[in-house]
Amino acid sequence: MDNKLSFKNIILGLQHLVAMFGATVLVPAITGFNPAVALLAAGFGTLLFHFVTKRKVPVFLGSSFSFIAVILAVKEMHGGDLAYAQGGLLVAGLVYVIISLFIGKVKISTIQRILPAYVIGPMIIIIGLTLLPVAIDMANAHLLLAGITLLYVVLINVFAKGLLKQMSILLAVVLGYVTALLIGMATGTPIVDFTPVQQASVFALPQMTLPKFSIPAIVTIVPVVLAVFMEHIGDVTTNGTVVGKDFLKDPGLNRTLLGDGLATMFAAMIGGPANTTYGENTSVLAITKNYDPRNLRIAAVFAIVLALVGKFGAVLQTIPVAVMGGISFMLFGMIAWIGVKMISDTKVKFNAQSTIVMASMLIIGLGTSYLAKYAGITIGLQITETVMLSGLSLAAIVGVVLNLILNLVFKNESEDDLDDQRTVEAV
Repeated sequence: MDNKLSFKNIILGLQHLVAMFGATVLVPAITGFNPAVALLAAGFGTLLFHFVTKRKVPVFLGSSFSFIAVILAVKEMHGGDLAYAQGGLLVAGLVYVIISLFIGKVKISTIQRILPAYVIGPMIIIIGLTLLPVAIDMANAHLLLAGITLLYVVLINVFAKGLLKQMSILLAVVLGYVTALLIGMATGTPIVDFTPVQQASVFALPQMTLPKFSIPAIVTIVPVVLAVFMEHIGDVTTNGTVVGKDFLKDPGLNRTLLGDGLATMFAAMIGGPANTTYGENTSVLAITKNYDPRNLRIAAVFAIVLALVGKFGAVLQTIPVAVMGGISFMLFGMIAWIGVKMISDTKVKFNAQSTIVMASMLIIGLGTSYLAKYAGITIGLQITETVMLSGLSLAAIVGVVLNLILNLVFKNESEDDLDDQRTVEAV
């Protein structure tokens, strides 16, 4: 590979920036984190990942959607203070790092046995469906604007192709933003408040915050690691398939997990959401057929530069809540669909074991979440006076433990059946 950077590398780097941008700033827009800090964390996190993985894996690390529900839960739990969510994310990243230290001694087949698709799939479905009430609340800020924005993202996904389709979130946000301006002009009641832009400096370091820690926040957030762990394996495998290399072997799953964990810890330390490998950028690799990892590092540098432009960060903060609500309907639905698709693509057999596990997880996860949201009834596993497991966290733990128990039950039944068969044959 030619070590000299070319104009083509810069253009491809910008293309990767555009592909990841919409999703990366959407997560902080929904949760309340600073979008500029999220961009800064994504940029530095990506560079850190490339350093740990020997600069071999062409991925970009952006804001993770998997943690949105638990971040919002912790935010509500602590009176709107996101610093406690940062603390939970920092511990989640640390768990990732610890797993990376031992993962080399564990076979992928063993991991898949402990965390099969019928455990991970329902977790992803729960993540998506428990977020729908959040989208409804955001859309209620201006139902017409939210509906128009949702229409934009649907039309783009249906009719656009190639890179334009990959940019559907970004394009829909821009169109929704313009529509908000037009509605404000037509009604005489501005929807977009430009005060933050007027007050912001041209160049400024984003306002960063330090994490705070609480046991309830940590217990709520950390179980999501189970889902993102399997998501990580899938993303790295897909990326390697596109490039034509096995990145699980070289540089190794232990290094990619370490890079992901360190990036999430860095983000949590400065006030950003968790980072994860982005499928959007893998899609760009597939479209362009250019797999040079340097292009992703160029995109990371661009993200850092954008984060330092104060006016730009202020513009992101002026995006109307209803625009985010319209986008979120599509986004959260797609998250749930990914869980369904995982179950379908892996050809899960709907036998007694898988059915019991999936049904239990969905009932517990969605039931406890919606009862708490709409009926004010809190149901869960009380750990201490201040710590209760419910929603996604409880569903995740129940799913893993129940699957391990049923593995033993059905294994013993299979062995008994085999012994009976051997006895009959002997007779």
